[in-house]
Amino acid sequence: MLQKLKHAPTLNTIRMVEETLKNMDENVITIAELKRRLPKQVNHNTLKIILEYLDESNKILIGVNGITWIQNDNPRLRKAIANGTRL
Repeated sequence: MLQKLKHAPTLNTIRMVEETLKNMDENVITIAELKRRLPKQVNHNTLKIILEYLDESNKILIGVNGITWIQNDNPRLRKAIANGTRL
């Protein structure tokens, strides 16, 4: 698949999109609003590839209302989950 891409995202572009999504105040953001908030302009097809990657890696959820950041790297939460009792 990567060989066919005209606009393959760079690591810096992926990280820029991740940070923008992670630090947004709202719970849900549209692709159009995300494009406006990005510090640098990103090609639409490149952005779609990045969002697909973030969705597949369980960092975001893409729904009918927009995109939501769902990854939680809180170490206390991870420890609680690891030590928790299975119901």
